[in-house]
This record gives sequence, structure tokens and C-alpha cells, in this order.
Amino acid sequence: MTEETVQDAPAEAAPEPPARPARPARRRAPKQDALLIADVATARAGVEQIAEPSQIGPGHRVRVEEDRLVVHLFECALPGYRGWNWFASLARAPRSKTATVCEVGLLPGEDALLAPEWVPWSERVSPEEKAQEEQERAEEDAAAAPADPAPGTAAEEPAAGGDGSGSGPQDGTGPSPDGERP
Repeated sequence: MTEETVQDAPAEAAPEPPARPARPARRRAPKQDALLIADVATARAGVEQIAEPSQIGPGHRVRVEEDRLVVHLFECALPGYRGWNWFASLARAPRSKTATVCEVGLLPGEDALLAPEWVPWSERVSPEEKAQEEQERAEEDAAAAPADPAPGTAAEEPAAGGDGSGSGPQDGTGPSPDGERP
């Protein structure tokens, strides 16, 4: 065997090549499935499981999500739901000729009226309202606290007996209940 001499590594390591920016994965557009797109009757029947036929409007469009998966959108005719759409997602297995309803529901459209984002109470209450609430709390606390008794009332100091009964000391040296001393 031969002995090899180990040399110390240089103080500075060689600079690493710059990292390549991550490329977004190229994704092909999903294939339009003519069978699923044409099956409006199955999609409408799926929506009619959760909505009355009179609540489903005449507007209809189809959105292709994936290969063999489409979403049928029907206009919502419910009062107060302007811009909302009933939807039914349809899918089919490869080489199958039968569409299956996967999910049905109600989705907001682009011009739908939506509730505003939730804002915590502390951020939506004005400083005046906060001050008023603190004042009301202080008033409630003051009303709940026991009032100080007026001077000269029976609630001042207990009598010499200590129990407020006026019967004298409890060691048996005071008057008996019949008024005689022992």
C-alpha cells in the first residue's frame, strides 16, 4: 500500500453556478369532451336534485376543467341571487359513453353580489363607540358594587357581643335568656 498525502482544502470554495429560475410547468389545454359537453340533460337533472326547475334560468354555458371533466353552468333565477349560477360537474371514465354527475351547487358569477369581507369588531367600531361601551361597563360595575351604609344605621359596628345580637359575651357570664345572672 502506498500512502497518499492529504492536502488541506483551499480557504475559499469555488463559487457555485447561479441557480436557474424555476420554470412553470407547461401544461397543455384539456381536451374538449364532446360527449360531456353535449349532455346538458344529465347536468340539468343533477341541478334539479337541489333546486326547483323554476329556479333554474335559461342561461347555460359549459366550462372544460380537465380531460373528461366539464362543468355545466345554469343561470340562477332565485330572487336575490342575480349573477349566481347553478353548476353540475360531469365526468366520465375512459372509453365510457356514460356521463356521471360528480357535484352540484351554487356559485357566484363575476357580477354576483357577495357579502363584504369579515372585519373584526375591534377594527370596525369607532373610537366613540368604544368609549361609550367602556363608560356603560363602568356604570354597570358601579351599580353592581354594594353601596356604603349611611352613618348612624344599624349596619355600623356590631355590638360588644361580636355577633350583633346584643346578648353579651358567649362565655356564659352574661345574662341568661330569662334575664337573670348565673
